[in-house]
Amino acid sequence: MQPLIPRQVVPALDIETLNVSWSLADSQAENFTLLVFYRGLHCPICRTYLTELNRLAGDLAERGVSILALSSDSKERAAQALEEWGLDNIPVGFGLSKEQADAWGLYRSAGRGLTSIGIEEPAEFSEPAVYLVRPDGTLYWGNVSAMPFARPHFKEIVGAIDFVLKNDYPARGELV
Repeated sequence: MQPLIPRQVVPALDIETLNVSWSLADSQAENFTLLVFYRGLHCPICRTYLTELNRLAGDLAERGVSILALSSDSKERAAQALEEWGLDNIPVGFGLSKEQADAWGLYRSAGRGLTSIGIEEPAEFSEPAVYLVRPDGTLYWGNVSAMPFARPHFKEIVGAIDFVLKNDYPARGELV
């Protein structure tokens, strides 16, 4: 697992969503594509997190940001999350492969049975990450976690995007 480097081209990402095939290369984002990798249906924190993203989707769209939430869940589990979590404003991708997770620098975990909400964890799944990708396919910002806790708040991301766009603020963290 290698971390992605700001200002460098990110890996290709082609994935199925519940509506269409989705490709980062075809993203029509004016300013950024926001990729939100989530753990899956079994994660109660993901539910809260994506519900907040769904609520702020219009604010992000106003700022020229397209969104994709995605996980290694099956199509059936992704559809269940979409319906039960009320994710009517964001596309939901599914079937993230181990190779894709590795390419994007995601941590991966082994399932450990039932979660606190009584849903079985998959045998393997990726941990959360959030990336902002520029229209030219370069990484602007990323946050990767090995745990479901302490994720960046979307309201703060919206405010940061306002600052970035107003001040033409460059991507940081590019030195290796």
